[in-house]
Amino acid sequence: MAFRVYSVAFDDGGFLPARYSADGADRSPPLAWVDPPADTAGFAVLCIDPDAPGGTWYHWARYDIPRETHGLEEGHPAGVPPAGGKEAVNDFGKTGYGGPAPPPSHRPHRYVFTVLALDVPTLGLGPCPGARDVEHATAGHVLAEASIMARYGRREQGLSR
Repeated sequence: MAFRVYSVAFDDGGFLPARYSADGADRSPPLAWVDPPADTAGFAVLCIDPDAPGGTWYHWARYDIPRETHGLEEGHPAGVPPAGGKEAVNDFGKTGYGGPAPPPSHRPHRYVFTVLALDVPTLGLGPCPGARDVEHATAGHVLAEASIMARYGRREQGLSR
């Protein structure tokens, strides 16, 4: 089997429930992955919005996740330290996950959750790295990656801010 990621909270290509957005509880959705390469030493998880008005927006980066880990439970609000791994500063300027908050006038944005299987147990980043720093630090260390995408739009969810 191939390395893959899934969530019990949403289907690949489906809509992300509002509880995982800035309109809801703003908590990271549960993720699980199976069949990483046998020589995986650790993992990193990224969540990006490629449809953001100013270009790709980083909602989340979790890194230095132990190789024994095969999923992340529904997360904590931004700023609450996770068990198992570290979290970087997202593009909202906060540590941890920052849920979708697309402009109400936009069509639904895509939110891509990517799990990277790495050949190193730690990325050796200093204190308070940014999400982009995490992605850059994985260069040359990725054994495999698996992604799942969810959509979120305020008009479609009947929400506005």
